Amino acid sequence: MKKVYRMAAVAFWDVILINLALMLAIFIHNEGRFDYGSLVDYAYLLIAITGIKMLVFKGFQLYSSLWEYASIEELMKVVAAVFVGNTIGIIYSTLTDFNIYWGVYVVSFVFEVAFVGGNRFSYRILRRIKQNKSLTRQDDHNRVLIIGCGSTASLIATEIKTHPSQYGHLIGYISDDDAKYGQTIAGIKVLGNRYDILSIVKRHKVDEVIVAMPTATKEQTKEILDECKRTGAKVKIVPGIMEVIDGRVSMNAIRNVEIEDLLGRDPVNLNISQIASYIEGKIVMVTGGGGSIGSELSRQIARFRPNKLIILDIYENNAYEIQNELIREYGDKLELEVLIASVRDKKAINRIFAEHRPQVVFHAAAHKHVPLMERSPKEAIKNNVFGTLNLVEAANDYRVERFVLISTDKAVNPTNVMGASKRLCEMIVQSMAGQSETKFVGVRFGNVLGSNGSVIPLFKKQIEEGGPVTVTHQDIIRYFMTIPEASQLVIQAGGMANGGELFILNMGEPVRIYDLAEDLIRLSGLKPHEDIEIKVTGLRPGEKLYEELLMAEEGMSNTKHEKIYIGAPYDINFKILKSNLEKLMDMIPEATDEEIKDRLTVLVPTYKRLDVHTSSQVSSAEDVAKFKENKRYIDAQILKDSQLAREGVRIGKMKRIPVDDFSANVSENMI
Repeated sequence: MKKVYRMAAVAFWDVILINLALMLAIFIHNEGRFDYGSLVDYAYLLIAITGIKMLVFKGFQLYSSLWEYASIEELMKVVAAVFVGNTIGIIYSTLTDFNIYWGVYVVSFVFEVAFVGGNRFSYRILRRIKQNKSLTRQDDHNRVLIIGCGSTASLIATEIKTHPSQYGHLIGYISDDDAKYGQTIAGIKVLGNRYDILSIVKRHKVDEVIVAMPTATKEQTKEILDECKRTGAKVKIVPGIMEVIDGRVSMNAIRNVEIEDLLGRDPVNLNISQIASYIEGKIVMVTGGGGSIGSELSRQIARFRPNKLIILDIYENNAYEIQNELIREYGDKLELEVLIASVRDKKAINRIFAEHRPQVVFHAAAHKHVPLMERSPKEAIKNNVFGTLNLVEAANDYRVERFVLISTDKAVNPTNVMGASKRLCEMIVQSMAGQSETKFVGVRFGNVLGSNGSVIPLFKKQIEEGGPVTVTHQDIIRYFMTIPEASQLVIQAGGMANGGELFILNMGEPVRIYDLAEDLIRLSGLKPHEDIEIKVTGLRPGEKLYEELLMAEEGMSNTKHEKIYIGAPYDINFKILKSNLEKLMDMIPEATDEEIKDRLTVLVPTYKRLDVHTSSQVSSAEDVAKFKENKRYIDAQILKDSQLAREGVRIGKMKRIPVDDFSANVSENMI
């Protein structure tokens, strides 16, 4: 009812203003004189033209707009309606022999636009004046700074100014375009560039910073967010350009800054045709398909229209969740099979392969928690090593086209059982590649943000509980990658497989976990060491300060994808390796955990056990120096390969371990 009264009031004023505009135009045309003898005739004309114009205004929807949000679009609508109304008025007066000079309508047009448009915009102007007065009385009102001066920033600014009680008081913009410095946008000034953010926040007592640059690269966004972190103000960010296209952006779309934003990693560029050629129309299986990596792999694979997607997992709850998600997303367009089974169960695996005949297998099922596996090494071996062996043999027996193992940087020079078990998985895959028609490959990468067991969910939970946030060592360093990025690169690497490769993903720059904890606390609107304590607990069993992505003897060569490299494969005899693994399996029922770990050092020559009592005493300077030395080797290898590639020289020569040396070393120690 309130809406009807408001529309009636606006229409009532339009009737008065239309007549007033035309009467003033006639008055001016007659040089201040009215022909009172023709007043009755004018009255009939005014009634007719008023009726015509009201119908035109209704046709242009001038009574269905929210004029408290009136903008240039509404003004253009008023101009168009008045123009059409006056045009029809001229035609009507001509046909009815009202000899009114056409100039009267020109003057009337100007008055009418001013009166009708002014009537509508006056509400917004009065509302803004009232809001500004209320803001001057609120010294503690939320003060907002917008970084960006584009159309997105303008839309956000409009919402803030329209709803100051909800969003705060906009104090200015930041722009890297020096030409905009000192200029105003919607009455608000551009205060400086990104290097002025800290001083501007302090000077104007800014409470909240909104980064409104959806077209900026990840690297540019990271640089800006690094500046924002120093301010102590709460930081929010506008989504990427695909989410705000066509101007569809609002304050509801603005989200809190996540750690992923601070990594500064650009989106993965996928070779769609290469991926589609080996997934589209194929039967694809994902083991561990309910886990963080496996579920994201399933989401990405579903995009490429496989003939059937098989999700295999031992944990029914996770499998059920991804099943429901994919059904909601694709419905009948995706043939989906969700199977509950353990990769340890050789008979079950063979039965599944015989029934479903997968053509592509992504093996993500694994025990991955380092401290837990250190305490339960037998479980790590049974699940990771022999689960992989079961799948690899089944894939070979049932002629799977491609088999992709998900590995980890902890398999490089492992210092823990989990890493050693994953290195054995790599060896199984590489050794089978030498005697199978199936293209067996492994993909190695570091920690994945937000995955099950990742430090990020742990830190967030600790912050929500008021702290302390626990870090094992102040100088511990890790590589990080987002779940979608890792999954996409795994799928891309699968498309490059020829058999036997160990693909290594470019993880970007390593991150200090202590800095990560501080960033998460700041992004939560709190101060590290004041609001939330950071507690250093000491290195856990088998944990080292740094992770590597390849062993020095592996070597590394480029691929066509800038984020994927290849470590040279090893020539390992599968039969000899399997024979020694069977001896390891025979030991498991009776052997102690220590005996199992000792045996792993035989099977994995690069496995160096770290005693729990000595691991916490490792010199951080020494470990960091080793990390830097390893990284220098990687950078130098990449540079060398790039130069050779430009010169047209074949790169990535394989370094092979002679079979006899491997078998002699293993056999001698296993006897």
